[in-house]
Amino acid sequence: MRKSLLALALASTFMAGCNTASPTNEAVTASSANAPAAELGSFGVDLSARNTAIKPGDDFFMYASGTWYDNYEMPADKTRFGAFTALAERSEAQVKAIIDDITSRSDLTAEEQMIADFYQAYMDTETINKRGIDPIKPTLTQIANIDTVEQLTQVFGEAWLSGASSPIAGGMWFNRLDPNQYQMSIGAAGLGLPDRSYYLEDSERFSQIRAAYVDHIARMLAFAGLDDTQARAQAILALETKMAEGQWPRETRRNRDLTLNQIERGDLAKEYPGFNWDSYFAKTGYQVPHLNVSQPEPIKAMITLVNTQPLSVWQDYLTFHTISNNADLLAEDIYAANFAFNGKILSGQEEPRPRWKRAISEMSGTQTLGFVIGKVYVARYFPESSKQQMAELVENLRSAMGERIDQLDWMGAETKVNAHAKLAAFTPKIGYPDVWQEFDGVTLTNHDLVGNIQQLRQFFNADSVAKELEKTDRNRWGMTPQQVNAYYNSSFNEIVFPAAILQPPFFDPNADAAVNYGGIGAVIGHEMGHGFDDQGSKSDANGIQRNWWTDADRAAFEAKADQLAAQYSQYEPLPDNFVNGKNSLGENIGDVGGLAMAYHAYKLSLNGKEAPVIDGVTGDQRFFLAWAQVWKEKRTEQSMLNQLRAGTHAPGRYRALAPRNHDAWYKAFNVQPGDELYLPEAQRVRIW
Repeated sequence: MRKSLLALALASTFMAGCNTASPTNEAVTASSANAPAAELGSFGVDLSARNTAIKPGDDFFMYASGTWYDNYEMPADKTRFGAFTALAERSEAQVKAIIDDITSRSDLTAEEQMIADFYQAYMDTETINKRGIDPIKPTLTQIANIDTVEQLTQVFGEAWLSGASSPIAGGMWFNRLDPNQYQMSIGAAGLGLPDRSYYLEDSERFSQIRAAYVDHIARMLAFAGLDDTQARAQAILALETKMAEGQWPRETRRNRDLTLNQIERGDLAKEYPGFNWDSYFAKTGYQVPHLNVSQPEPIKAMITLVNTQPLSVWQDYLTFHTISNNADLLAEDIYAANFAFNGKILSGQEEPRPRWKRAISEMSGTQTLGFVIGKVYVARYFPESSKQQMAELVENLRSAMGERIDQLDWMGAETKVNAHAKLAAFTPKIGYPDVWQEFDGVTLTNHDLVGNIQQLRQFFNADSVAKELEKTDRNRWGMTPQQVNAYYNSSFNEIVFPAAILQPPFFDPNADAAVNYGGIGAVIGHEMGHGFDDQGSKSDANGIQRNWWTDADRAAFEAKADQLAAQYSQYEPLPDNFVNGKNSLGENIGDVGGLAMAYHAYKLSLNGKEAPVIDGVTGDQRFFLAWAQVWKEKRTEQSMLNQLRAGTHAPGRYRALAPRNHDAWYKAFNVQPGDELYLPEAQRVRIW
């Protein structure tokens, strides 16, 4: 996912549990097994969270988690809380223990010293408050001195270092036609609100947000000592509205056919004139012999704005975003002003997170010290045996997926050969990188937070520039081990599961097998499913973007995908605000397909035997309840709106409803016609 979701552990223990399932459906209690207790409930599901007054077929999310949902009070520093949040907080506490240990000692290694210095610099509010806005003054001065479009272009080109924003953004990724090569990708960017719809929709809700945004811009400009800030803020909103008009909707931006537009550097000025590409790239350091323009028309629209909008407005735009984007690193009054809009108004967060948590978040990224911390995290919390055990579980899901491909009635033999080849070529990465990032030459201090951030930005940029023309590094990870998440990388055809997600409710070695398959098993299936979703399926076994389908099979697949998009687009979390079924389609295919793979694997693990009934809950019920409780969550209204407009995933309460596409769910919970979630068999989407 540059960004994306899900991961895992302990499969031999897990599989041993599968093999010892009772041969009958005789009712038992969890305690009768004389096994160590599961962390959640008696067998891995929190039955007390359920609201059994609600029929599963009417609202499976509330049936599985409704009592918890009705009684849980959102902490003031949260905009969302659920299973993912709880596990992220566990990881956060583990990282805090690591940092506390390091900062209590004097005999530190070079990497431990970096951790200590960064954390202490972040926590040194006395120094930070004393400096005010001074740490970013050099950038603000540079912006104030812009008097040509050429100079403006140069500032855009080094936004990666200053933390400013730019209407044209580039990043090094992989060549989709040759994954052994790196390739710069260029797209339109630079909006301050979560999505273009926040600028363009004419409704009271969005009008109020825009009015608050103008006030926020004015407050931030005042920190730079500017006058007439309200008028300047209105001009910035007008500029960003024009930018939003020129950008593609999110569902268009995820279409990999439209975003593959490779071009040689020498042809760039001819195809996209009016922008000094040489000056722009010179500030990045990249040679960029060839590149991909992911959004051709929007890039042209941004170039037009660069050349037609007043330089003074662009200067104010850059000043505002430089202050706002760096606010977490600056004096507390600047942070508080920024939080008042981005936290309270945009997200519904009543209070900031404690400073130590913000410090851990800042230093745990892939472009800061995330892998330095991750190395210690793995040594403390992720035994080597877990990596092998997880690998076994991944292979169980791979086998189940293979059998499901063979059984597909909508896919022909020729395409099935290619699908099997892609499945066989999946590379699982589990727990942590095999090769750790080296930090040679990085020097941090315990008293200069912004300086530390700039040091790390320069280091990672130089590292990327040095590797630009080399063969791609397949040891590279896009997430740190302590991150509660997972992803699929289509260019390497790899599924990646960081260590931190291999904990309850996703995985518990003491939980019932059905629960682990419904939790982590479905997560594995979800990531495998991304290789076969509406966009991931456009790359082959070698990660090359090409059509490996027959026309008839592709048409059949897309018809099913359209049916699923329409299903999710009917969900209305907020009045007149629906799930975007097309933008979330890849994730929804991953959920529905991953659940099918996990259920198939669970049934194979029983070796033809009946699962026991535990505490009155059947094996199939435990499987689907585990899935639903993974997606247990509560959100602020503002957070829900952000997710609907800017997120690629459906909100958790609707992800919990994926089982309505599976026949076994209907049987497990006696879902009948007339129930609100009931779908006739013909309307149940069965893709993988």
